[in-house]
Amino acid sequence: MTGSTLRWATEADARGVAVVHVHSWRAAYAGLIPADVLAGLSVEQRTEGWTRWIAASSREAATDFDTALPHRLLVAENDGRIVGWVAFGPGRDAGEGHRGELGGLYVHPDRWSTGVGASLIRRAETELRAAGNTEAYAWVLSGNQRAINFYERQGWLADGASKVADEGGARELVELRHVRRLP
Repeated sequence: MTGSTLRWATEADARGVAVVHVHSWRAAYAGLIPADVLAGLSVEQRTEGWTRWIAASSREAATDFDTALPHRLLVAENDGRIVGWVAFGPGRDAGEGHRGELGGLYVHPDRWSTGVGASLIRRAETELRAAGNTEAYAWVLSGNQRAINFYERQGWLADGASKVADEGGARELVELRHVRRLP
């Protein structure tokens, strides 16, 4: 990850986080999520959402607005540009309060396979462990083989659990749970 710095996100990072979010979704989910849904993603709308999310996180308030659990956001920055991010915190799913959760990890497609994602996940694991978690989980879209391979290389293995998610008007999508014992 030459030249990149990991740091906590600030509200000023919201647009950069949104750019990574939109571009990585369009590249990673092509063929998995309908093209019209991906084309309809808006950096401006995502910027508004991320501004609120980061503000809530900095106050240690609920970040997903469906639960009272706060997550945190680390960004990877290179030459003043956000090139990746990872969101994590307490497990938000029913019965998962005893495990940490990796809520999202995205890297701009032009930085894939450069070590940015590996650095982000290692730092998130360290932070989750420091918060008292001995294990963590992440949901990965079924069919996203690139992401599945990445998580497996990092020691996150599918445990057989799945769930159906509705992502912004897309057809029902199956997500697979990956877990890792935290070092």
